[in-house]
Amino acid sequence: MNGDAENEIGQFASPACFMHEADPAYIGLSASDDRQQARDVARWRKAERERLIAARLAIPVATRTAAAQAIAHELDKLIKPDPGPIISVYFPFRGEPDLRPWVKAGWEKGMRFALPVVLKKGQPLIFREWLPDTRLERGVWNIPVPADRPEVTPQIVIAPLVGFDAAGYRLGYGGGFFDRTLAKFDVKPVVIGAGYDCASIPTIYAQWHDVPMTWIVTETSAVKAEQIR
Repeated sequence: MNGDAENEIGQFASPACFMHEADPAYIGLSASDDRQQARDVARWRKAERERLIAARLAIPVATRTAAAQAIAHELDKLIKPDPGPIISVYFPFRGEPDLRPWVKAGWEKGMRFALPVVLKKGQPLIFREWLPDTRLERGVWNIPVPADRPEVTPQIVIAPLVGFDAAGYRLGYGGGFFDRTLAKFDVKPVVIGAGYDCASIPTIYAQWHDVPMTWIVTETSAVKAEQIR
């Protein structure tokens, strides 16, 4: 990992209390106002999610492949080929950038990878180590996950983007797994959002539970999230 990204590891312990963010009264909203706002945001996100996924699937396969190669090149600038940190990646789904060739090249350099596993709705993800000979099985949404590897704790999490905004927040699939998982870490990992330029939107209307990324990597750039806020 390069100096910028490496310095992020170990510097993001969760604050002791988020009550100033979780309590609507703290920011002058009534509970009913807050619930209505949450419903409005959820409806908007659902429609925007569907629009962005449709746009992503409409990208020609050859274009998506070239974009994934460019994203992998940007990741090489951020992450050293080093056997130290465990890197959580993802199995591509619904037109997401396919980073499996990058993972394969990383294995050959001795890098360590993991895949996220959904255990239950409403629960944080766990991570299982992913090796070249790992037996995979179908998990939630038929996405392959390691069948019998040990649970690990990644220091770097590469998360696919349905959308992302100018404040460095990620729009995912709506299950809340990403934010719920990051909240459970004693020390926040370096979080790298990987997606296409076309996934950029002005805002996701971040709520108190949304967790910003550390970096956003697309086919044209790798930008530290703080720089785009």
